[in-house]
This record gives sequence, structure tokens and C-alpha cells, in this order.
Amino acid sequence: MGKFEIKKTETGWTFHLKAANGQIVATSQVYASVETCQKGIDSVKTNAAIAPVENQTKEGYATEKNPKFEIYKDKADKFRFRLKAKNGQDIIASQAYKEEEGCTKGIESIKKNAADAEVVELAE
Repeated sequence: MGKFEIKKTETGWTFHLKAANGQIVATSQVYASVETCQKGIDSVKTNAAIAPVENQTKEGYATEKNPKFEIYKDKADKFRFRLKAKNGQDIIASQAYKEEEGCTKGIESIKKNAADAEVVELAE
């Protein structure tokens, strides 16, 4: 099972969602407080399981309603995904993947495991 790790940075609070093997699957934006960071985690837990996948790398892809996962290619031509909340705001963003399959597996892992993932606040 994965876990959310909350961490204080120089500019605020962020969280990483880590897979069972310890690898970072997704990263959050920077939040002003630990409380708003926790709300971001709650949003992932609530939205990930119900969010459809909009694969923007496919020609003629269907536009999905929020919340949704978006698969896209970055400037280095790598696959990435982001999870958008109901209001359209980005909640998490993934690492870069060479292959679309790895990107899809990352989404599947989050959909399956985020709701039950433990939350750990790392010491400063």
C-alpha cells in the first residue's frame, strides 16, 4: 500500500504520493499551510477513484468532466498525468514516463490505493 508524505518546504507545504515500493508516483502543488495540504490529500482520496482518464495524446480524444486524470506529453516528449479536482484545479502531477503504459499504470495505482493510503507528516 502507498502513502502520502507531507513535507514543509521553504515556500509552504507539499505532499508526495509514494507507491508501496517507495517510489514517488505523484507530487502536489505548494500549499500555504499543513491544513490546506491535508485538504489536498483528502481531495486526491475522494476524487482519484471516480476520475475518468482523458488521454490527450490520442487524436480525437473525448473531453471528460472534472474530476479527471489527464495524460499528456511534456516538452521532452515524455508521458505525464495530472489529477484535476471538480473545480478544475490541479491536485497532483506525475513524474515523467518514457512509455504510455507506465503512465497508465501510475494512474491505476492511484485509483486503487489512494483512498486507503496512510498519511505521514515528515519531521523538518
